[in-house]
Formats: sequence, C-alpha cells, structure tokens
Amino acid sequence: MTLVRKSYGAYTKLDKEDPEELIHRRAQFLIYKALQQADSRRKPSFLRIRLCRLKVKIGSKLRKMRKSMSFSISAARNRVYKQVSNQWKRLFYRAQTIASLPVVVIP
Repeated sequence: MTLVRKSYGAYTKLDKEDPEELIHRRAQFLIYKALQQADSRRKPSFLRIRLCRLKVKIGSKLRKMRKSMSFSISAARNRVYKQVSNQWKRLFYRAQTIASLPVVVIP
C-alpha cells in the first residue's frame, strides 16, 4: 500500500487492494472474532445445570400424567358407552320379546 500526499483535513488515498488479499484479511478477522467469542463464553454455572435437569424432570412427569389421564378418560368413556349400549340392547330386546309373545285372549 502506498500513501499519496495528504492535505490538511483530507482523507488519504490508498491504491486498490488485491481481491485475494482482501478475502484473506476478512477471513483472518472472522477467525479472530470467533476465537474471541469462544474465549469470552463462561462455563455454565452449577445452578443453571440443576435448573435444566429440574425442567426436564418436570416435563417428563407432566407428559406421563397427561398420558395416564387420557388413558383413564378413554377407559371411562368406553365403560360408559358399554353401559349405554347394554341398556339399549336390554330395552330393545325386551320390546322384541314382548312383541313376539302370542296374544292370549281370555273370554
């Protein structure tokens, strides 16, 4: 890079830079930033790890509870359907048996 004459309060003019050199410098900058971010990350605290584990336990217990509730509700629904269908069968079966009985007329 060569510097051209600089007047007071003006910007310096630079020769055009090689595109490969520009790409290389940009890649170096990105690598530097990534390394800087990796160094600045803190080690996860013990409390944060315990909270995460607690959240997982609570979530799994809620999931189990929801499954058991849905299973018990579906089982109860099936029992109710069965009772209703049995009552309907009894009602209609009795009606059919009564209708099929011979009519006896006593004089």
